[in-house]
Amino acid sequence: MNKIVLVTATLLGLLAVVLGAFAAHGLEKIVSAESVASFKTGVTYQMYHAFLLLFVGITDKISAKTKKISYLLVVLGVVFFSGSIYGLATNSLSGFDFKTIALITPVGGLLLITAWAVLLINFLKLKQD
Repeated sequence: MNKIVLVTATLLGLLAVVLGAFAAHGLEKIVSAESVASFKTGVTYQMYHAFLLLFVGITDKISAKTKKISYLLVVLGVVFFSGSIYGLATNSLSGFDFKTIALITPVGGLLLITAWAVLLINFLKLKQD
């Protein structure tokens, strides 16, 4: 499981850097400044959670079950939250109206919050100080 978590973390991080560069050097020429700012929010949260998965993958302070749950919550959360923000920010560039699925953005946010809560509960249950 650790290898999958670490590979996913590095892929999310790599994509965040690529998407961030795209937002800074290409996207600003074709969408509004507000859309670029929104897109960058998606990139920021994706990168935060790439770092979270790196931590989850390397620590031995998290049970295997908690790692699996956290991993699934973070991956789905990033796809729903950041992915929907990317779609909404670039809505004018595609043939699909991402506003029809805008409700998955808060669902993604809730999944990310839940991942942090699961980790908090795991840490509160630790026997050692």
